[in-house]
Amino acid sequence: MDLQLAGKVAVVTGASRGIGLAVTRALAGEGARVVAGARSTSAELLALAADATVRPVAVDLASPAGRARLIDEAVAAFGGLDILVNNVGAVRPHTGGFGSVSDDDWTTALSLNLLAAVRATRAALPHLLERAADGGASIVTVSSVNAFLPDPAIVDYCAAKAALTNFCKALSKEAGPRGLRVNTVSPGPVSTALWLGKEGVAQTFATASGAAPEAVAEQAAGETVTGRFTRPEEVADLVVFLASARAANVTGADYVIDGGLIATL
Repeated sequence: MDLQLAGKVAVVTGASRGIGLAVTRALAGEGARVVAGARSTSAELLALAADATVRPVAVDLASPAGRARLIDEAVAAFGGLDILVNNVGAVRPHTGGFGSVSDDDWTTALSLNLLAAVRATRAALPHLLERAADGGASIVTVSSVNAFLPDPAIVDYCAAKAALTNFCKALSKEAGPRGLRVNTVSPGPVSTALWLGKEGVAQTFATASGAAPEAVAEQAAGETVTGRFTRPEEVADLVVFLASARAANVTGADYVIDGGLIATL
């Protein structure tokens, strides 16, 4: 299937590893030109940058100047912007309960999981609307099943992701009539460092409970119908499809990719 992405210009945030790296690789594989933003680069991202169509940018999206510089780099390098993928985010479980979640924790969670996307979107919007007028542009934001699956151990993350999904739905109503599509993707557990890394979710819960990280991850995978974590490449495939003209009449939608974890309609 031709996704008609050849020559399109995309910005991906949180692009150095995990889902963001997989999205960058998938977009480049479809012929798009990608500006890949991350606080720090990785060997995998630098390897992709050997292709002139991928341009890594070291940027802190939590800073006011960071978002503008990332978008400016894309426009300066490739002459415009067709696609924004808001992927940057982080979660830190709080095993001490709600009372242990400090104001700093709330500020960090909201900044990384909500405001980074809001700010990147605001900076990108004029450029996206310009391209939308010429035939369509899109924003795809990586949210989470925790936007509607509250978990007290990550209460700040859940609240931020719920707000993120709501923000994207609201923006879709404003931007849709002008040719700009806005959609979200909500993964369940994904086999990335966020879950399986040295300081990831599995390790944090394992430390608190005395269990092995592998046992925590196995239990989480067992709660899905498929019995496994989603792979980053599977999330990327969904993101790239939604970004493409093949999904030209899809906007304001949220697509869950969780191996059947959510059992309700």
